[in-house]
Amino acid sequence: MEQYRMNKLLLFGETTERLTFRKFNLSDFDTWLPFHEDPRSSQHWNGLPKAPKQACTEQFNRLFERYDSNLGGMNALVDKTTGELIGMAGLLVQTVDEIQELEIGYSILPKFWKEGFASEAAMKCKTHAFENHLTNSLISIIHIDNIPSQKVAKHTGMELDKTTTYKNNPVHIFRVSI
Repeated sequence: MEQYRMNKLLLFGETTERLTFRKFNLSDFDTWLPFHEDPRSSQHWNGLPKAPKQACTEQFNRLFERYDSNLGGMNALVDKTTGELIGMAGLLVQTVDEIQELEIGYSILPKFWKEGFASEAAMKCKTHAFENHLTNSLISIIHIDNIPSQKVAKHTGMELDKTTTYKNNPVHIFRVSI
């Protein structure tokens, strides 16, 4: 999408009350690996590698490919107090039902679940996109069985827009518009 520019989609250097957004580095691999080692992280998504190291490698390859291809990407979320990597969130150019849109994506390391980090990061992504006039509408693509992620979407003001299939998975498309 030519209207999106990578430097606008990425939130490197942005902050929230508890988080700093930065670029992912290859050195983050071992810290992120526990996400893929916890079976709950991918229990709803079909087609992911079962081996944690392979899943993490594929995710990191996609991360850096998005950076290089100006398709937005996930920002590393770092706890401002401890300096720990706690998750990822960002604005992603996605194609759903043959329509290219901007998605808010988020994932949090399991040991930090239920602390509000996903909602905090997703709200920052939403504010960033709308304040920088990147789009008039944002989506989140969420597996129909992933209730915690649906709650995050609703908390950021999104509403269920439709149910469809995305990468061979039944998903809800949540949407928020200006």
